[in-house]
Amino acid sequence: MMETAGVREVTDEDFATEVIGAELPVLVEFTADWCPPCRQMGPVLKALAFEEGDRLKVVQLDVDRNPATTNAYKVLSMPTFMVFRGGEPVKAMVGARPRRRLLEELADVL
Repeated sequence: MMETAGVREVTDEDFATEVIGAELPVLVEFTADWCPPCRQMGPVLKALAFEEGDRLKVVQLDVDRNPATTNAYKVLSMPTFMVFRGGEPVKAMVGARPRRRLLEELADVL
């Protein structure tokens, strides 16, 4: 998986730096190459990263290539979205959703 504009891919190795240590709230999409709903979310996340980039960092983590982080947060379904603020997961959502609904669900953490 490549970086989509504005959406970085993070790994087990840099998760602590990129997500836990981030100054902004971070939306992490736990994703997989074999997951059609995950691919569906690509343009949504790209738009979100572009529009909310000053208030929210958006990253993706491939669950197959990064089992340690996936297991640490007990992620079982793809896509799972987690919002981290101050190094802690503060919200989790499972499944693809339209941009408007995603924004509504993120309103309380932004």
